[in-house]
Amino acid sequence: MTDLWFSRLVMLHETRERVRFRYRCRPGTTFDPRQIARALEAIKGVLKVRVNPVICSVVIAFERDVTDAGTLGAAILGLSPPDMPLPAGKHHTSDAARLGAVILSAATLLISRSLQTSLLMPVAFATAVPLLGEAVDDFLEKGITSHVLEALAVAISIGRHDYLTANTTSFLLALGEYLEHSIERRSDDLLKHLLQPSGADVWVERDGAELLIEVNAVQVGDTVIAATGTVIPVDGTVLGGEALVNEATMTGESVPVMRERGDRVLSGTLVEEGRLRIYAEQVGRQAAASRIADFVEQSLAVKSETQLEASRLADRTVPMVLGLAGATWLVALDGERVAAVLQADYSCALKLATPVAFKAAMYRAGHSGILIKGASALERLAQADTFVFDKTGTLTKGALQVTDSISFGSDYTPEDLINLAASVEEHYFHPIAQAVVEAAHHLDRQHHFNHQAVEFVVAHGVASVINGRRIVVGSRHFIEDDEGISVAAHAALIDSLHEDGKTLLYIGFGGTLVGVLALTDTVRDNSAATVARLRELGVKRILMLTGDHRERARALAEELGLDEFRAGLLPDEKARLLQELAAQGARIAFVGDGVNDAPALSGALVGIAMHCGADIARLASDITLLEDDIGRIADARTLALATRGLIDSNFRLTVGLNTGILSAAAFGLLSPVAASMLHNGSTIAILLRALAGAGLPRTAGPKRATVSRRLTGNPA
Repeated sequence: MTDLWFSRLVMLHETRERVRFRYRCRPGTTFDPRQIARALEAIKGVLKVRVNPVICSVVIAFERDVTDAGTLGAAILGLSPPDMPLPAGKHHTSDAARLGAVILSAATLLISRSLQTSLLMPVAFATAVPLLGEAVDDFLEKGITSHVLEALAVAISIGRHDYLTANTTSFLLALGEYLEHSIERRSDDLLKHLLQPSGADVWVERDGAELLIEVNAVQVGDTVIAATGTVIPVDGTVLGGEALVNEATMTGESVPVMRERGDRVLSGTLVEEGRLRIYAEQVGRQAAASRIADFVEQSLAVKSETQLEASRLADRTVPMVLGLAGATWLVALDGERVAAVLQADYSCALKLATPVAFKAAMYRAGHSGILIKGASALERLAQADTFVFDKTGTLTKGALQVTDSISFGSDYTPEDLINLAASVEEHYFHPIAQAVVEAAHHLDRQHHFNHQAVEFVVAHGVASVINGRRIVVGSRHFIEDDEGISVAAHAALIDSLHEDGKTLLYIGFGGTLVGVLALTDTVRDNSAATVARLRELGVKRILMLTGDHRERARALAEELGLDEFRAGLLPDEKARLLQELAAQGARIAFVGDGVNDAPALSGALVGIAMHCGADIARLASDITLLEDDIGRIADARTLALATRGLIDSNFRLTVGLNTGILSAAAFGLLSPVAASMLHNGSTIAILLRALAGAGLPRTAGPKRATVSRRLTGNPA
C-alpha cells in the first residue's frame, strides 16, 4: 500500500476558524468518509470534520490559536492511509438525502391534484426515481428484495394511471425509511455517547515548572507527570523516574510491571506506585479516541447469530410475498390488489428490529455499570449454562486483609508487630501497606513508633530508623537479598502460610527477622447471593478455579454453594480444564479479574471481566463490569435473557401483523395506500418498541454492604 493517502488537496474557502478543501485519494487507498473524518479529527487543533464523499469535499473547523489552514493542508497531505478498513455499512445514504426524499415526495403529493393531466405521469415517475433506482441496484446486486417489491408496487400504480396512489406510496416509503434509519442511528448514537471518555486534568512540566492543565490541552512533546494513583493520559516514553504500572486495561496483565527511563507506556494504564516523567507522543484523540472508535465500530458492526438468522429469514420471505402477488393476479386479475400486496413484507422489521433491540440493551447495560462488547456477546451470555469463576478478585474482593501477625521473639507481641509495620507503612500507598494500616486502626491498643524519614524502595518495601535501629518492611527478596536478614529458622512456618495461599510481609528490625504479617483476600459480600441468582436464571453448573490450597478452596466453595472447584491450578491447567468442559458440551461463561491474561478464555463461550480501570476500549473480554460489584454479572445475565425475549416478541409481532396485512390486501380489503400505511406504521412501532427496550430490566443490581474486619493473632 502507498505511503500517502491523498494525491491532491485544493483549498476552496477559508474563514477565521473554518476551511473547506477538495481532495483526491490515491488509487488503491480507501475512500471511506468515516475513515477520512477520523484521521482528520486526530490532527492537532481540529475541532470538527464534515466529509462529503459525493463531491470529494471536506469542511474542517479548527482552533485558530493552535493551527491554521495552511498547516492543516500540509498535515492532511502527509497522512498515511489506515491499515485496516472500517466495517462496511449497509446504508450509505445520508439522513439529509433521506429527508430530502421525504420533502420531495410530500410536495409532489400536495400539488398532484392541481397539476395538468399531462404532467401527472412524469411528476409521479420523477418522484419515484430514487426508489426505482435503489430497487434496480438491489436487484442487480442481491436479487429480489423488499425494495424491489416496493418499487414494483409503485410502478404498477403508475402503469394503472393511479398517480395519487403512486405518489402517496412514494411518500410513505420515503417517510418510513427516514424514520427507520433515524431510529437505528439513534441507537448507535446512544452507545457512542455512553462510551465517550470523560475529561480530566493532567500535570505537565513546562519551562521547569509543573502545571495542572486540562487533558485536551496536552500537546505532543509535553512532559507529563504521572504519580501514584494516576491514570496515564498519553502514549509515550518514560524520560525519568520509575513506577509499578498496572496495564490490565490495555494488555489484560493483572500483575503490575516496572516502568523506567526508556520504557514505553500506554494511556489508560494506572500508576500503582512511583512517579514517572513521560514524553507525550500520542495525545488527545490520537491516544484515546482511536481505541474508543475501534470499540464502537466493532460493537455496532459485528452481527450476532440471531441478527444473521433474522436477516436470512427476511430474505426468504421476499419471494413468498412476490408469489402471493402473482397468485392474487391470477385469481382476481386486479392490479390494485397486486399493488396492495406488494406494499407489505416482513423484511424491514425483521432486519432492523433485532439490531436495534441489541443496541438498546447494550446502552441500558452501560448505564447499569456493564459494558457489553457487541450483540454477539449478549446473545452468548443468554446461551451459557455453565459459569466458571476465577477466585481472586472475582468471588473475593481482591483487597488484602491482615489475618495473622506472627512474632518470632518475646520482645514484640502480635499487636506490636502490626503497630511497628504500620508506623512506617502509613506513608506508603501500596495495597499491602494500606491493609497493614487498616489492621492497626482496628486494634484495641494502637501505638505509633516514632521514626526517621522513610525510604521507599519501589517493588520491594520501606525502610526507616527507630531508636537508632534500622527497620525494614517488605518482601522476602528485600529482607534476604538486599538487607542480608536470614529467614531460614522459620522456613517451615513460612511455607505453611504460603500453602494456605497467604501473602507475607516480612519485618526486620536491627538486622533480625522479628516477625511476619500474613494477608489474604476476603469474600465479596454478595458473592453467595450472585451465585444463587445465577441458578434462578437457569445456570446449571457453577465452578471455581484457583491456584490456592485445596482446603481453602473447599471452604470457599461450600460457603458460596458452588457445584465444583479446582484448586492448585496453573494458568495453562485452567485453560485445559475449560477446553475439556467445552468438549463435553458445556457452554461456558468465564469470569475473572484479568480476563486477557488468562489462557483459560480459549475454552470459554463468553468472557466477563471484573472492574479493571478507566480505559475500556481494548479489554479482551466480551463483557466488562464498570463497577466493582459481582452482582452485575447476574444483572447482565438477566438483561441477556430479557433481550432474547424482546427479540422473540418482536418477531411474533412482525409475522402476525404483516401476515394480517398481506391477507387483507390479497382479498381486496385494503387499498395500496392503506396497506402501505399499515405496513410502515407497524414497522416503525416495532422499531420504537425495540429502541425503548420494552421488557428489559430497569433496576440496578444489589448493593454491597460493609464487612467487618477480622484479625487472627499469633497461631503458634
